Amino acid sequence: MNNSHSASYAAAGVDIEAGYKGVQLMKKHVERTMIPGVVSGIGGFGGLFAPDLAGMKEPILVSGTDGVGTKIRIAQLMDRHDTIGIDCVAMCVNDIVCCGAKPLFFLDYIAIGRNDPEKVASIVSGVAEGCVQAGCALIGGETAEHPGVMDPDDYDLAGFSVGIVDKGNMIDPSQVKAGDVIIGLSSSGLHSNGFSLVRKVFDIEHTDLSRPLDELDGKSLGEELLTPTKIYVKPVLAAIQAARIHGVSHITGGGFFENIPRCLPQGLTARIGRPALQIPPIFSLLQQKGDIPERDMFNTFNMGTGMVLIVDKEDAVKAVTALDAAGQNARVIGEVAPGDGGVELL
Repeated sequence: MNNSHSASYAAAGVDIEAGYKGVQLMKKHVERTMIPGVVSGIGGFGGLFAPDLAGMKEPILVSGTDGVGTKIRIAQLMDRHDTIGIDCVAMCVNDIVCCGAKPLFFLDYIAIGRNDPEKVASIVSGVAEGCVQAGCALIGGETAEHPGVMDPDDYDLAGFSVGIVDKGNMIDPSQVKAGDVIIGLSSSGLHSNGFSLVRKVFDIEHTDLSRPLDELDGKSLGEELLTPTKIYVKPVLAAIQAARIHGVSHITGGGFFENIPRCLPQGLTARIGRPALQIPPIFSLLQQKGDIPERDMFNTFNMGTGMVLIVDKEDAVKAVTALDAAGQNARVIGEVAPGDGGVELL
């Protein structure tokens, strides 16, 4: 590595040695994520993982990939890069767990205008924290320097995760029936969706993001917007062990109206009691400042509910108890009823 240097490549804007330094700085963060099954160390050409298949009759691999979207602009403006990686992990593993799968490993991809080793290591520290929260390993990744394509301070972040579930234990939405209870899991805020609208409403390029706001209980707008996406893996897996879960929906872009119907069989509707929802102040501030109709809010944002479980009515208490024990605020927010397959806000 020490002999690898290209003056010509550096003159074109790509600093290979900065990349090596970034790898060295991020190693301590990656080590936090090591779990049984990890075969390879960081720096190889491929990440290796040996899953424990003991007790599984028909193991199914489940994959998910996503990015952070334009929320990343908030991190750039705030010059704070240690939480955005949590969002990246969350957007992948929260999808994987919807079918009952446990995430095994994660890989990240960072495209950056100019390779700043400390900034890259800070980004990866967030990715590692997300992996710790999800119980999976960070077994590899890539940092690509894009001079002339991206501004020096710009970067983008995406990730990819693989999980596993025994086929017989997969969540099967075809089991959802009228009378099932809908349980809402509280979000940590906006998570990582709708930020093109958020940025427009708050005019973030010309706003003091560090100023405390009374509407946010003294938090600054930047602090609120950078709040990482909640990772639901461990609480949801605990609920699956405790109760008969018929459906799981991750409330991301598209909000309630797009995501909840994805786990509803034809002829059924989700009836959500609006008074049961716990809506954080950021959503009210956003709606008021942007003059956004309520339906658009529920069709774009999670509105304080980042994930929904559809549970057999007799097991609702068991599910909520298991979620609470796992540190996840949860409450019954509605029920499944005969209908056209949509969502009704009551």
